[in-house]
Amino acid sequence: MFEEERLRFRIRNFLKGITALLLVVWVFRGWLDLERYNEQIAWTIIALIFIIEILGVGRWLGITLSGIIFAVAKAFFIVALFIFVGGWLGLPSELALYGFTITAKKALAYSIVLGIAGLLVARFDFPIRRKRDFMPKVEKKAYEFTGLTYDGIVVRGSGKAYPIKFGKKRVGWAIEGDVTVEVRTPIGTVRKRLIGPTVIWTRLNLEGRKVSPNPAFVDTVTSMLSPRIYESKAESVIDLGFIKVYEGDGFEYVKLPFLEVISTPEGEEVRIGPIKIHEGRPRKIKGEMFTIRELGNGFQLTKVDDRLSIVTDEFRIEIVGNKVTYRSGSEKLTVGDNYVSLSSGDISISVGKGSAKIRIEDAIISARDGKVKIRIGDSIHTIRSEEAFKLVLKKAKEIVEEQSEDVIEGLGVDKARLNRRVKELLDELMKFLG
Repeated sequence: MFEEERLRFRIRNFLKGITALLLVVWVFRGWLDLERYNEQIAWTIIALIFIIEILGVGRWLGITLSGIIFAVAKAFFIVALFIFVGGWLGLPSELALYGFTITAKKALAYSIVLGIAGLLVARFDFPIRRKRDFMPKVEKKAYEFTGLTYDGIVVRGSGKAYPIKFGKKRVGWAIEGDVTVEVRTPIGTVRKRLIGPTVIWTRLNLEGRKVSPNPAFVDTVTSMLSPRIYESKAESVIDLGFIKVYEGDGFEYVKLPFLEVISTPEGEEVRIGPIKIHEGRPRKIKGEMFTIRELGNGFQLTKVDDRLSIVTDEFRIEIVGNKVTYRSGSEKLTVGDNYVSLSSGDISISVGKGSAKIRIEDAIISARDGKVKIRIGDSIHTIRSEEAFKLVLKKAKEIVEEQSEDVIEGLGVDKARLNRRVKELLDELMKFLG
């Protein structure tokens, strides 16, 4: 099951909603006949701002004195903005309560002074002081690992699971022992035996029976959890729990604690805190990102919503719903509901709804609108036959499906068999020419 959010953070999220509702009520207080409660509502909003910010202290890096000071400084800054902008909507420039008065300028001054104080205090108690503190930490405690299943992804094996934390938040697990990953795709089942150490970035709780930890394994994984292991994949997938980056065909997803960016062919959306700006109708991301990474050999599997990415040193597979795209060097295979295509060097085959095209060396076979065209060198032949047309569609699809079985097993395109199958098709078509 997923790790439960701590109670104070759940309360904080609830209070954010209450504050947003109060802001709406305050803006429309005239229509709601609440003008006489103008300042009372404003003070309630200000109090909630401070409570929300203080409740958020230590979410990632633990509670420290500097963290509390920075939270109060941020709250004063937000209050300064609220009073300044609120002045355009009828909020008094000076608010008074039990002898305490506050203005936008005073709140901004408090924010700046407290920010400076926080920086000074941070020299003594801020938990991030060294480069290694920016990285997740593998805990020196272990639990029995017997495998897991997540959204169609099956991890089989046995060994030990070590929690990985960033600050006080668990962001994943380090697995000691050999495991096998298995996932079904529209073109077959991918199976890969992983050589440890393996890291699983997930909020899933893998705690089982406690077992004795291996300090040497902890040190090894800690040394391997360095930004350099992600450099070759920087344009594809990064998942450190608190930072998530995914890039695929026409799709980008970036998530930080305060920022989220979604870019799809349908549109883009940027979220900064509670503010959302979008253009078009980008797809929403549901659920968590789940990543399995083999630290030593570079295998990486990532699940984001209905998207699955499998990256190795030899190939990359991208699955979106029922569409599968495979790439390896110059080879590319695409399989969808009504479309399949395969390309490798000077060979390409594509089959759509009611059309097909095959290119191999200097020969091109195309089928469309019930007829077939064959071009070999400078010679062009046209076959107006429904039987020949259906034959090309059938054979082209069979060829791609045959190759997809080898591709999904990591064997790549069998060019010898591909050449043989295309030449067999050419021989059959030549019979229609007499």
